[in-house]
Amino acid sequence: MISRRNFLKTLVAGAVIYPFKNVFASQKRERELKMYNIHTHENMDIKYWSSGTYDQDAIDRINYFLRCHFTNEVKPIDVRVIDTLCEIKDVAGKYKEVKIISGYRSPTYNDFLIGEGRNVSKKSLHIKGLAIDFAIDGVSNGELSRIARSLSAGGVGKYSEFVHIDVGRVRYW
Repeated sequence: MISRRNFLKTLVAGAVIYPFKNVFASQKRERELKMYNIHTHENMDIKYWSSGTYDQDAIDRINYFLRCHFTNEVKPIDVRVIDTLCEIKDVAGKYKEVKIISGYRSPTYNDFLIGEGRNVSKKSLHIKGLAIDFAIDGVSNGELSRIARSLSAGGVGKYSEFVHIDVGRVRYW
């Protein structure tokens, strides 16, 4: 039987550690992504972080993979976006493939989409390398949106075909 004193110690320890649960969870040994780009039909299976260090070559390859498919322009994607995507994927299913709808979007392509009547922002965070649109087969966009919101890492938008995440201010639509 647990004593009152040990119970209170455990309760206090839990109260102190609980707010840092995401910090401890994010300190896993490796971060890897298996992705498919729906526009370029390219696949990527890559480990980009291990034992506390980003692999710059892997990050460069991810940036190329997430390039604007319209202009072939490459811009660095903020690693916070990549980490958020990886965290969502790990919660949804560690070995699942992420379908990339949009990573970096060049200003030229963004203007083209606006001209086509698409509902994209003139100041889209995709232009700054701060956003990704994605889907995961077998996981509803509602579930992906719920997971993304639970991380409080930035904006989360749920659409019929995909989920948008960014590392701007926290907001939902």
